[in-house]
Amino acid sequence: MPEALSRDEVAHLADLARIDLSEAELDHLAPQLSVILESVASIQGVAGDDVPPSSNPLPLTNVFREDVVEDCLTPEQALSGAPAQEDQRFAVPRILGDEQ
Repeated sequence: MPEALSRDEVAHLADLARIDLSEAELDHLAPQLSVILESVASIQGVAGDDVPPSSNPLPLTNVFREDVVEDCLTPEQALSGAPAQEDQRFAVPRILGDEQ
C-alpha cells in the first residue's frame, strides 16, 4: 500500500499544478488523494503477467473510408460566402487583446 500523502506533499502538488488551495482545502484533500492512490495501487495488482495490456477489451476495426485525394475547392470558391477576407484567408475580428 502506498503511504498516505502528507499535507505538505499535497501543497507541493497543488503548487506544481498552479492551483491555489486554502489551508482547509489542503486538510480536506490530503486524505482523499491518499484514498485515490490506494485505489490505483489495488487495480495495478489485478492484471497478471499473462494478461496483455490493451486499451479496449473488444477487438476494434477501422470503420473509416480510404483516404483518397479528390478535387478540392479553390481559394475563391472557399471564400465566396465569407463576409470578409484578406490575402486569401477568412478575416475575423480579434478576440484576444495584446495581454494574451
